[in-house]
Amino acid sequence: MSNTHHYAAALTWTGNEGQGTAHYERYGRGFSVRVDGKPELQGSADPTFRGDAGRHNPEDLLLIAVSSCHLLSYLALCAKHRISVLAYADQAEATMELSPDGSGRFTSATLHPRVVVEDAAHVAQALALHARAHAMCFIANSCNFPIAHEATVTAAAQAEPSP
Repeated sequence: MSNTHHYAAALTWTGNEGQGTAHYERYGRGFSVRVDGKPELQGSADPTFRGDAGRHNPEDLLLIAVSSCHLLSYLALCAKHRISVLAYADQAEATMELSPDGSGRFTSATLHPRVVVEDAAHVAQALALHARAHAMCFIANSCNFPIAHEATVTAAAQAEPSP
């Protein structure tokens, strides 16, 4: 397997409402993204920036990338350590701050993974593997803001029933 991986996405702005960007208030923020062999993604700006609240925005997608990369790294580690994960859910959150000049940046993200493992004997090790998963996560390694983890791990016999 090669050590270098390439990705391609075709992004098209779909917000020209007849006058292009002649007026800040009068153009749409919609876009579509195509990646070969995958469903098309419809996106927009955050509603704060005149976007469509019904579409994913770049900020959503960045947080989703961080959370899902951590999930996949974590599950791989658990499998390698013969820890059977039965359930995993995350309520990820992030903070972005805007500067007076209108530029902005993410300043933090916190993942809140809730994990259920099959065997109570694996709870401590499963909890500890979150740190290793973070170190392995390709997306987290590419971010310039801190990403915290507030994980909980329980055994199936101890898990609270789902609402």
